[in-house]
Amino acid sequence: MGKKLKAWQGWLIYGGSLVVVFVLGLIVSSLMERRAEVASIFNNRRVKMSGIVPQNELFKADFPREYETWKATQDTSFQSEFNGNKANDDLATHPAEVIFWAGYAFSKEYTSPRGHYHAIEDMRATLRTGAPITEDQNVQPGTCWTCKSPDVPRYMKEHGIAEFYKTKWCKLGAEIVNPIGCSDCHDPADMKLRISRPALIEAFQRQGRDVTKATQQEMRTLVCAQCHVEYYFKGDGKYLTFPWDKGFTVENIEQYYDSIGFSDFTNPISRTPIIKAQHPGYETSMMGPHAQHGVSCADCHMPYKSEGGIKYSDHQIMSPLAHIDRTCQTCHREDAETLKKYVYDRQRKCEEIRRELETELEKAHLEAQFAWNKGATEAEMQPVLKFIRQSQWRWDFGVASHGSAFHAPQEMTRILSNGLERAMQARLAIARVVAKHGFTGEIPLPDVSTKEKAQKYIGLDMAKLRADKEKFLHTTVPAWLKEAKSKGRFATES
Repeated sequence: MGKKLKAWQGWLIYGGSLVVVFVLGLIVSSLMERRAEVASIFNNRRVKMSGIVPQNELFKADFPREYETWKATQDTSFQSEFNGNKANDDLATHPAEVIFWAGYAFSKEYTSPRGHYHAIEDMRATLRTGAPITEDQNVQPGTCWTCKSPDVPRYMKEHGIAEFYKTKWCKLGAEIVNPIGCSDCHDPADMKLRISRPALIEAFQRQGRDVTKATQQEMRTLVCAQCHVEYYFKGDGKYLTFPWDKGFTVENIEQYYDSIGFSDFTNPISRTPIIKAQHPGYETSMMGPHAQHGVSCADCHMPYKSEGGIKYSDHQIMSPLAHIDRTCQTCHREDAETLKKYVYDRQRKCEEIRRELETELEKAHLEAQFAWNKGATEAEMQPVLKFIRQSQWRWDFGVASHGSAFHAPQEMTRILSNGLERAMQARLAIARVVAKHGFTGEIPLPDVSTKEKAQKYIGLDMAKLRADKEKFLHTTVPAWLKEAKSKGRFATES
């Protein structure tokens, strides 16, 4: 027989139970209030929507918290050790890139990306889009607008996907006017996450996967994967395509491009057919520990905030280092400075290999030019060109990924190291070629140590390019905006 409880012990247990029940009641009540408030927002919306709504301002009345944080993407004050949300001149910091991209628009200008709010204005202003005063002068396809605006899926729905891609970039200037925003990721009717760009859906279909079966947590990454990926423009119609048919790794994608004989451009210095990596953030993040443990892009780049009884995602979308208390420290117990040090240590190691790779790859391009000038034949140079192509593809895949040194530091170390090895192999092969043509000394190289010197060396007239762009910005763009306003493309007066 067990010992009977004393009277006071029974009353203590009874009182404790009441307290527990009371506290649980408060928690349930709070949750019910929060759900009721959220339900009220969706059931009593001031602006009823359906289809595709490009004007981000129309969401403000019903979703003021999300809208205000989205609007904060116009802020450019954050800077970490290696990046931030400022438009830093990457060609000035890494002038070798001018040589790598000779013959391609990136050699004219390459700045680090700013927030989503600036997507349209940055697209118009960059020297990469040139100064297409008339459609005949424009070489850029409409495909270049794909990720810059919710006006894109609207236009695709109205005119067709293929028609959008093959239309000239400048012809769409009065159509694509609202920056990246709500309808890019949400169904305006119920605000559920959705894929608005066909390229991701088509890539999944070719792999036998159905994107509509993705979980909510997976969608918190896939809406980002619509744009933060490697892609290319397929065929004469410039159809946007993700090269994932053979897999997601740097080697898989290289094999895909090699199998179809694809290159984005031929570098006129080394005469190498080059694959230009875009921004394979999704591919590289999937190779890292966070994604492999189920962490989504939004978990770190759109951390939750609470205000009143509402919990919502911060739509400022920026580096997790800006809000460590709401990003890293939701899982990790270390203090902010320790966590920041972990990130920088990984980035510094990748940056060290990147710098070495850029030095060797730049020399490989310039030495290949010397070999051609010495009379090297196509057959003699084929191994060289293969090494340079492979080296630059690995360099670009790592550099263009934005955050890859943190997302997948081990994979990035491997990729950049392999790129370095191939650049050195290219230089050894060049030495053998020029030796066959009677030259055994150290190959003389031009001074391309700054952006300005490199751009002059490859024949760019930067003064004219900037003057043409200024004229474009002060004549063509205002005409676009006037036309867009007359068509009702804006939610408010602009």
